[in-house]
Amino acid sequence: MIDDLPPTNDPAPADLRRGWTTGACATAAAKAAWRALILGDFPDPVEIALPGGGRPAFALATQERGDGFARAGVVKDAGDDPDVTHGALIVATVCRGAPGAGTTFRAGRGVGTVTRPGLPIGVGEPAINPVPRAMISAAIAEVAAEAGIAPDAEVEIAIVDGESLALKTLNPRLGIVGGLSVLGTTGIVVPFSCSAWIHSIHRGIDVARACGLSHVAGATGHTSELAVQALHGLTDVAMIDMGDFVGGMLKYLRSHPVARVTVAGGIAKMVKLAQGMADLHSKRGSVDHEFLARIAADGGATQATVERVRSANSALEVLEIARADGFDLGGPIAAAAWATAAKLLGDAPIALEVAVFDRQGGLVASTGFRDVASRGA
Repeated sequence: MIDDLPPTNDPAPADLRRGWTTGACATAAAKAAWRALILGDFPDPVEIALPGGGRPAFALATQERGDGFARAGVVKDAGDDPDVTHGALIVATVCRGAPGAGTTFRAGRGVGTVTRPGLPIGVGEPAINPVPRAMISAAIAEVAAEAGIAPDAEVEIAIVDGESLALKTLNPRLGIVGGLSVLGTTGIVVPFSCSAWIHSIHRGIDVARACGLSHVAGATGHTSELAVQALHGLTDVAMIDMGDFVGGMLKYLRSHPVARVTVAGGIAKMVKLAQGMADLHSKRGSVDHEFLARIAADGGATQATVERVRSANSALEVLEIARADGFDLGGPIAAAAWATAAKLLGDAPIALEVAVFDRQGGLVASTGFRDVASRGA
């Protein structure tokens, strides 16, 4: 549930096939079940709207109607991505909700429940992320408008074998118990391939240089990409699909420079960069809470606050602690991340900026642009 998926405005490598997020599959299942409950028929295939545009159709794997409910299932196709949920059956059970309640959500078997703070969904809530919730709500509203009724529905999402699949993820460590998370920010899964992805990063830089751009920005995910693009008014061509591969982007820029480079990301990814990591994927390393505790202590936090930082569940929770207690977390992280990134750029004629954003795309901290060649001066 903490993942920040890479932006999808660049095409996937030609030899790799994109797939669909758990959130997109859950939306299709919920829409089919709701339509069957309200209008009496299961659409098969069922079409949904993606956040960034497009209306893909999904085949139903299961369908059932009962007394006051309808249920539909979709098998997840993650394309060529080694996703733990590839081939999983995503099931939505829908019944009418309380008048005026809108769309509400429940965790069925195989979908986790949040038990710790610091995640985008509150404690006690089903581990269904904000964008999938919005997609499902929109699909419910679309059918309700067709039927001329209020979009008051109770939606339960289940994932067959989700409990066992979740053991292969970070969910247990993050306090998400009972199963998997329903994820996705675009509805689309970009195939994970180091060499292919880094190749596409290089080609994106080539295109930006060929277009005469003097400023490019690499972002760790969709939210930070939209935020940094808006911050600087950048065109799509200036946005580099960096994902976790900050090293792959900066090493190429060292020999293929542009005048200004921004590295943008969420708090957790930027902490990893600040710690010295050039590959920010979760498999390569985790957030060091001792590192964050030192920042808190250096920032004047009380010993009690330092201990809270040390035992926090996530970097996002640490950011919330910092905001509540009034010590600067973002500034030191951005500065340390800048130092790591500057080393990767060597003496290239580049002015580098690191920008750190929160989950909503709000700017937490920015270093501003500084010449990397003069960093030792």
